[in-house]
Amino acid sequence: MNFSAPLLVTFVAYLLFILFVGIKAYRRTHNLGDYILGGRKLGPVVTALSVGASDMSGWLLLGLPGAIYLSGISEIWIGIGLVIGAYCNWLYVSKPLRVFSEHANNSLTLPDYFENRFNDRSKILRVLSALVILLFFTFYTASGLVGGAILFENSFGMDYSTALISGAFIIVVYTFVGGFLAVVWTDAVQALLMLAAIIIAPLAVINDAGGVSVLADQMRAVNPGSTSLFSGLTLMGFVSLMAWGLGYVGQPHILARFMAVASSAKLTSARRIAMIWMIFVLLGSVATGLVGIAYFADTPLANPETVFISLSQSLFNPWVAGIITAAILSAIMSTIDSQLLVSSSVISEDFYRVFLRPAASDRELLAVSRAAVVIIALVALFIASDRESRVLDLVSYAWAGFGAAFGPVIVFSLFWRKMTALSAVVGMLLGAITVVVWSNLSGGIFDLYEIVPGFLLASLAIVVISLLRPQANTSTLRQYDDVLRLLAES
Repeated sequence: MNFSAPLLVTFVAYLLFILFVGIKAYRRTHNLGDYILGGRKLGPVVTALSVGASDMSGWLLLGLPGAIYLSGISEIWIGIGLVIGAYCNWLYVSKPLRVFSEHANNSLTLPDYFENRFNDRSKILRVLSALVILLFFTFYTASGLVGGAILFENSFGMDYSTALISGAFIIVVYTFVGGFLAVVWTDAVQALLMLAAIIIAPLAVINDAGGVSVLADQMRAVNPGSTSLFSGLTLMGFVSLMAWGLGYVGQPHILARFMAVASSAKLTSARRIAMIWMIFVLLGSVATGLVGIAYFADTPLANPETVFISLSQSLFNPWVAGIITAAILSAIMSTIDSQLLVSSSVISEDFYRVFLRPAASDRELLAVSRAAVVIIALVALFIASDRESRVLDLVSYAWAGFGAAFGPVIVFSLFWRKMTALSAVVGMLLGAITVVVWSNLSGGIFDLYEIVPGFLLASLAIVVISLLRPQANTSTLRQYDDVLRLLAES
C-alpha cells in the first residue's frame, strides 16, 4: 500500500482524541472500584456499545473477513453461532450476574465473585480463576497485537516488529492512564466507527461492480463454492463453527460490563442496542470478505486477513481511508484494553491485595494495576512476535479457553442452588485442561473445536460433584435465596 500524508494525519488525529478521552477518564478515577468497574455507573447505551466493541475486536475486521475471503460464505456459521450465544448471554446471564456480583460482597472481578458466591475460604477458587484469566488473556491480547501489527505494516509500510511495538505502545498508554472509564468511553466511540466502516466498504464494492448479482457471478468464477452456505462443510465443521456461541458465558471482559452497569433494569435496553449493532457489523464483516473474493480476483492477497485494509485503501481517498484505518485500530484497541484491564485487576485485586498486602490503599492498588498492564502487554508482545501468527487462530484458542473454563461455572453458579466450591474448582480446571490438550491434537474427533469437549466435560464434572456433595453451607444457600428474591422483585 502506498503511504500518504492524509492517511497519517487522520490516523494521528484519532489517536490524539483517544488520548484525550484517557486523560478525562483519569480525572474521574479516584479508587480501585472506579478503575476496575467505573464505580458501577454505566448507562445502557455505553454498556451495549462497550460490550460489542470489546467482544468483536480485530477479529471482526481482520479475522472473519479473512476467513470468508479464503473459504467463502460457509464461514458465516461462526457469526450465526455468535449471535445466538450473545443473545442468550444478554437474556439469561447479564441480570443475575449484575445482581449476584453486587450482593456477593460487591465483587469487582470474576475471581472475587467465584470466591464470594461459594464462600470459598481456601482461596483455591480465586487463585485458579485468576491463573486461567492470565493464561488465556495473554494469548487473546497477543491476537490483538498481531492485528495492530498487520494494520500498521500495511498502512504505513513499517516492518512487522516496528509495527507490533508501535501498536502495543498506543494501546497500553491510554489503558494505563484511564482505566475502565477510558476503556468503555472509547469503546462506545469505536463501536460506532467500526459499524460505519464495515458497512461502507462492501457497499462501495457492490456499487462499483454493478450490483449483487454481477458480484456473485465474479465470486463464483474465482471460487465456485464461495456463495454456498455448506460448501466443503462437514458435520464436525458445522458444529465447531456454531459452538463459538458457547464462549460468551465465559468471557471476563464481556461479563465485566454486565457487572458495571448502573442497575439491572438498564440491561434490557442495553441488550436490544447491543444485538442490533452486532447483527449489522457481522453482516458487514461477512460481506467484506465476500466482495474481496471478486475485487482481488486478479491480484490475490498474500495474507487473507488484510482484505478489509486493502479494500479500504484501494476504494477510498486517503482521508476516508485514514478514518477506516482508525476504525480497524478501534476494533483492535477496544478488546485489548478490556483484556489488559481485567488481567491487571486480577493481579492487583486477587493476588496483591489478598496474598501480599491486605491493607493496601487504593492508591497503591491503582499503581499495581497500572504496572500489571505493562507487564502483561510485554508478555503478549513476545507471543505476537511470531510473524506467522494469525488473528483468528489466537482468538479461537483464548475464546475456547474462557468458554470451557468459566462458562459452565458461571451458568451453574447463577442457576443451581446446590453447586459447590469443589465442583467449581474441578469444572474450571477440567475445562481449561481439556482446551489446552485438545488444541494440540489433530485428526479425527480432535478436529472438533476444543470448546465443545471442554464445555461438556466441565459441565458434567460440576453436576456429578454437586450431586454427590451438595451445598450444605447455610450462609451460601441463604445468599442464593436472597438474590433470587431480588431478581424476582426487579
